[in-house]
Amino acid sequence: MTLDFALARLAGVIDKLLVYPERMQANLDRMGGLVHSQRVLLALTQAGASREDAYRLVQRNAMKVWESDGRLSLLKLLQADPDVTGLLPPETIGESFDLGYHFKHIDTIFERVFG
Repeated sequence: MTLDFALARLAGVIDKLLVYPERMQANLDRMGGLVHSQRVLLALTQAGASREDAYRLVQRNAMKVWESDGRLSLLKLLQADPDVTGLLPPETIGESFDLGYHFKHIDTIFERVFG
């Protein structure tokens, strides 16, 4: 009975959900690229950095973006950081900032859910 209630409530939420793509993009842009930090971290580990070193490099630059309230760009900071570019070329860093990576399976997901 509880599951039925929860599913009915969720269906109501989804049915009335309004999505504003332009606002979503503006919110992502306001973050200064922080949403891409995990992909950069993984790229650094694949380039030979230890997980701890990769985290330290990304975190040091991400905190500058966070403290600037998104006015700074994580991409530009990472591409200007010699410790990062010593492991990854700037163009490889830029590839980690592709939002398309996160959306590549969206059609499959919607097909499975809404078939």
